[in-house]
Amino acid sequence: MRQSAREKAVQDAVTQRRELVNAAIDDDLPLKRPERLYEASRYLLEAGGKRLRPAVLLLTAEALADVEPMSVDYREFPDLGGNDVDVMAAAVSIEVIQSFTLIHDDIMDDDDLRRGVPAVHREYDTETAILAGDTLYSKAFEIMLKTEAPADRGLGAMRTLAETCTHICEGQALDVDFETRNDVLPEEYMEMVEMKTAVLYAAAASIPAIVLGADDDTVEALYNYGLKVGQAFQIHDDVLDLTVPSEQLGKQRGSDLVEEKKTVITLHAREHGVDVDGLLDADDPEAVTDAEIEAAVGELEDVGSIEYARETAHDLVDEGKDHLKVLPENDARTTLEHVADYLIERGH
Repeated sequence: MRQSAREKAVQDAVTQRRELVNAAIDDDLPLKRPERLYEASRYLLEAGGKRLRPAVLLLTAEALADVEPMSVDYREFPDLGGNDVDVMAAAVSIEVIQSFTLIHDDIMDDDDLRRGVPAVHREYDTETAILAGDTLYSKAFEIMLKTEAPADRGLGAMRTLAETCTHICEGQALDVDFETRNDVLPEEYMEMVEMKTAVLYAAAASIPAIVLGADDDTVEALYNYGLKVGQAFQIHDDVLDLTVPSEQLGKQRGSDLVEEKKTVITLHAREHGVDVDGLLDADDPEAVTDAEIEAAVGELEDVGSIEYARETAHDLVDEGKDHLKVLPENDARTTLEHVADYLIERGH
């Protein structure tokens, strides 16, 4: 598929900031004793990742300050009163939380792969993986303290980060509960996605507004931008799980179906008469063939469930972009709009 000019612009913008974030991770999360713990903590961070959330944070800061993209040192970024704030520390903190959630999520799901490499508990061991996730969780708060924002704003950022982590755990708990239920409602699924996935995008978009001194209405609008596009991101992930080859995904295609996870796709299909639980033989996941997955996906396509998910994601992105009206009209704001579109157009 030919890459659009917009998609290339987004990827270039994210890549430019990703390189800076990667260097900042080395500074803010250095290897030290005990070496095995910190190697495991950094393992997924070094394995790759698009760094979408920290890129959203840095772009939001640029849009708020109305500066030319990447024209200002993120470690000494001017707040709305002309004082310096380390917004890069906030960006690293968000990415560290993301890595913490992935490590623990893989342990709970007993997944073998993440980002095309063995999961942390496979590369090391479960005990080390748990400790690595816990270390990242606590380090994220240490790093957030480095923003050097005024005390009230720093406290606001820390409160948002803490509430975000609580919501992520609540969302994960709902996801686990859904595995034993056949009466999950679509609105319950959207609540779970909001807490498990979208709140970290919401934090990434709103924390720069907090530390830079924006008003409450701006903080709230940017939080809602992140919340909507974060929900769309997860729904698009549900679509990718069914439509993208395993080698491109970095995990088994159709793993959500094999594991009988509730998604907006399967809930829609159930409401339209599809026996979702009977699509695949989940008793022996390793025996599920590509042909069986292809047939199951075909049933979901026939009833319109995959298209329904795509349309839902597009509607959420449109809602999210509408919240960006609180920002000045500049290149960074335009890129944030394009990032929202990219989240539901990406191929993996």
